Amino acid sequence: MLGHTHFREAMARLGAAVNIITTRGQAGDAGMTVSAVCSVTDDPATLIVCINRSSRQHVVFKNAGIICINVLAPEQEELSGIFAGKDNLPMQERFARASWYVLATGALALEHAAASLDCKVAQAVDVGTHTVFFCEVEAIELGVINAGLVYHGRAYHHITHAGA
Repeated sequence: MLGHTHFREAMARLGAAVNIITTRGQAGDAGMTVSAVCSVTDDPATLIVCINRSSRQHVVFKNAGIICINVLAPEQEELSGIFAGKDNLPMQERFARASWYVLATGALALEHAAASLDCKVAQAVDVGTHTVFFCEVEAIELGVINAGLVYHGRAYHHITHAGA
């Protein structure tokens, strides 16, 4: 059986890291929570980020051409909800809930993230309802690797590394 509901249920069983992606456009800073991030190659270091074209942030990311992928640590779970639109806060208030800094492109990197990968968009391809952004990494900041935050089964889960 193949249908939208069945496919979405299958994807709910596919655990994924929780990320806040950021960009800086003409209207200022923008960000959103995404789980659709995947490495493509390490030479050149490239990731894909998928954004639904119906998202209010889609056009901002498409026009900006830069994306910083911030891989969240467990203690940043609440921030994930905020950038997913919980409470419908204005963008400026969302960013005020955490500390940020700039790496190479000008997009904001999240302080204390598990990792921040600052990228230039090399290519954008529309597939179905989404745009797939191919992001070439310009700079990386690694946080402490003692735990992670994943989304699986429509819920957040904290992953603790051995020895942490």
